Amino acid sequence: MNNIMAGFYRSKYKPTIKPSKSVPMEGDSHLMFSTQFESSDARRAFPCFDEPNLKASFDFSIEIPEDLVALSNMPMKGAKETKKGFNVVSFERSPVMSTYLLAWAFGDLEYVEDFTRRKYNGKPMPVRVYTTKGLKDQARFGLKNAYQVVDYFSEIFGIDYPLPKLDLLAVHEFSHGAMENWGLITYRTTAILFDEQHSDAKYKNRVAYVVAHELAHQWFGNLVTMDWWSELWLNEGFATWIGWLAIDHFYPEFQVWCQFVTEAVQTAQQLDSLRASHPIEVPVKDALEIDQIFDAISYLKGSSVIRMLSNHLGVDTFLRGVSDYLKAHAYGNATTNDLWASLSKASGKDVTSFMDPWIRRIGFPLLTVAEEPGQIGIRQSRFLLTGDVKAEEDQTLWWIPLGLKTNPRATGAATQALTSKEETLRDLDEAFYKLNADQNGFYRTNYPPARLAKMGAQKDKLSTEDKIGLIADAAALAISGDGTTAGLLTFISNFSDETNHAIWAQLVSSLTNIRSVFAENKPVADGLKQFTLQLVSSATEKVGWEFRPEEDYLTGQLRALLISTAGGAGHTTTIEEAKKRFQRYVSGDREAVHPSLRLPVFRINVAEGGKEAYKAVQNEYLTTASIDGQEICLQALGRVQTTELVNDFMDFQFSDRVKVQDIHSGSIALAANPEARDTLWQYIKDHWDTVRGKLSGNFVVLDRYLKNSLQKFASHDKERDIASFFKDKDTKGFDRGLVQVSDTVRGNANYKERDEQLVLEWLQAHGYAPK
Repeated sequence: MNNIMAGFYRSKYKPTIKPSKSVPMEGDSHLMFSTQFESSDARRAFPCFDEPNLKASFDFSIEIPEDLVALSNMPMKGAKETKKGFNVVSFERSPVMSTYLLAWAFGDLEYVEDFTRRKYNGKPMPVRVYTTKGLKDQARFGLKNAYQVVDYFSEIFGIDYPLPKLDLLAVHEFSHGAMENWGLITYRTTAILFDEQHSDAKYKNRVAYVVAHELAHQWFGNLVTMDWWSELWLNEGFATWIGWLAIDHFYPEFQVWCQFVTEAVQTAQQLDSLRASHPIEVPVKDALEIDQIFDAISYLKGSSVIRMLSNHLGVDTFLRGVSDYLKAHAYGNATTNDLWASLSKASGKDVTSFMDPWIRRIGFPLLTVAEEPGQIGIRQSRFLLTGDVKAEEDQTLWWIPLGLKTNPRATGAATQALTSKEETLRDLDEAFYKLNADQNGFYRTNYPPARLAKMGAQKDKLSTEDKIGLIADAAALAISGDGTTAGLLTFISNFSDETNHAIWAQLVSSLTNIRSVFAENKPVADGLKQFTLQLVSSATEKVGWEFRPEEDYLTGQLRALLISTAGGAGHTTTIEEAKKRFQRYVSGDREAVHPSLRLPVFRINVAEGGKEAYKAVQNEYLTTASIDGQEICLQALGRVQTTELVNDFMDFQFSDRVKVQDIHSGSIALAANPEARDTLWQYIKDHWDTVRGKLSGNFVVLDRYLKNSLQKFASHDKERDIASFFKDKDTKGFDRGLVQVSDTVRGNANYKERDEQLVLEWLQAHGYAPK
């Protein structure tokens, strides 16, 4: 039983109530025990043929102290006393399944229970969420989602949930977000527990989605499993898309497809715009290669192209094809071609022919628009963030659904898809048109500068997803050199009166990245800070600090985002109010800071309050009883402004006080902080043996840590320094991530060198920087 969050491992935690007598301890922490076998770690726990297409049924028994609880995939068959105080607990035989889906756990556990509303084998099925004792009340929201989503998926797949029970388990140390073990799904605590009174509301969204994602796997992945890990996307891309579909069904007020465009699509396109990306379906040979493709391509590009395809076929037709696929391959393995065959049969279209390039070729297209009177020319080419696509890299011909929005009486609107390198669309309304309606297609669009500016004044004709896409595309094209930062800044100047959270999230994300790239040029950095301040001030003042009983979830999320952004841009009254509330909070008035405003308030105070505020938030980390409290504190502590505090925070992260699962949270914040990222990198170099020693027990953790810590630089010197440092080191297990870091930093550096002076001139011309 190791402690590296892989195989059969132990997790440390601090009980909230008196634990049972036999709970083991490590230092002053108590322990629970669970498994994590995906992708290739079942072999750590027992001898097996540990490959997804070598399926078997499993009988499982375990001897544990009689006052602890054991769980596995199937219901308990019986418990037999073996010696005083110990029982052997045995479980029913599992269906045929892959080794990576076998699971067991034991510990000082309790549960909340409900039942499905549909009947399975003639009766409602029990659904439970297990926690260590004292936390079960925070599992009620996750439980509600679980039994609802099981019924929903059983209905839309046309296949009842296959097992006789469903358990969900909160695990205190977890390398990923969750794991879809059949019938015993395991979760990081922040992905399954939610306290209505004390949690940040954004975790409600997270819990609902992660529960749905893992439940989708019970069919797509567990009942039907990809034949080999090269087709991981069949599991993860589908579960991601249909997880969002379920949340949109149950929580339409979350507007999750807008969130999907802001988060999933943009994250996938960021990675897929690098030379160091990979096709969705990618050859992998061993465990270390497999673990590196659990990334934004398999999950987020996979789900984005499924969204594109489902919109093209129609969601009902798509789901009918999925149901046929699941029924045809139940309890077996399948390939991408098997899915395409079922979808082709359901839709009457040759899905293979137009989807294969999206799955089996690297990258995605840029659609470049050229305007002529009454018509537009469109041309597709591969998009690279570095802006230097070579002819041999631009051979893919994608099928691109155009999604043209224009006057419906204009015949050009009838064109469905681009299937050649270039095409002319005639007879469209020159007053208004937009390609890629609602950002359903996985591509970027480059409009002539005058058209982009015109659309900024036509926002009323654009959907929320359209606006997000235009902002994100303009930002990416500025980096690649296909567009300009001046054009982007001019376009987003139109959004100061915006009230939609998802649009603001994209505005802030794009602006934050620009400010990060130009952070070392003080006149440009100061001018961009002033621009950000002017953009957000009115909206921040309007949304205010107080949560009202009748307001919706997204208004609360908008408030947190704007307060954080305004504080970071130097909005005086926001900073002063954050300081006042923080002082009251650390003095014992926990009502002074709303749970959903802890992160912005803590961030502002760490950035503005020096060592005293830093120590106060560090103490909050050590004492918080909130499930999300430690994650929030780590994200805030990364806003420190001095070398001394960065080094202190790094020492703190690599001490025993921060769990390995959480170390990346603090370093993501440090990397995003221009005052800290150089010191962060120096610390990694100076303490490499410590960093590697702490994180390399599980290469998923080390790979994630390095990618997140190093990709914000915008300097060719830094890119060479990173490459030089790792040149003589064994990088197996994180080599793909380092190449992606190198590509990203080089792209940022090219962007900085090309646009630095132009951005300054624009800022000066518009009064944001002195001439």
